[in-house]
Amino acid sequence: MANSAQARKRARQNEKQRAHNTSLRSTLRTAVKRVRQAIKAGDKAAAQVVFQESVSVLDRIADKKIIHKNKASRHKSRLSAQIKAIPASA
Repeated sequence: MANSAQARKRARQNEKQRAHNTSLRSTLRTAVKRVRQAIKAGDKAAAQVVFQESVSVLDRIADKKIIHKNKASRHKSRLSAQIKAIPASA
C-alpha cells in the first residue's frame, strides 16, 4: 500500500495508464482478427482493404510502445503473406 501522497498519486496514474494500454491492446487484437476473418473468407480484395486499416492500427500502437515495433512488423509480414497466398478470384 502506498504510504506517501506522491506514491498514492503514482498508483492512481499507473492504474489509469494500465486501463488505457489494455484498451489499445484490445483494439490491436480486434484489428488482427478482422484481417484473419477476411483471409478465411477467401476474398483477397476485401482482405487487402482490411489489412491496410490494420497496418495503421499496428503502427500506431507500436509507436506508443504498447507492443514492440518488431512484433508489429512480424504481424504485418505474416498477415501479408497469408493474403498473398489467397488464390486470385477467377
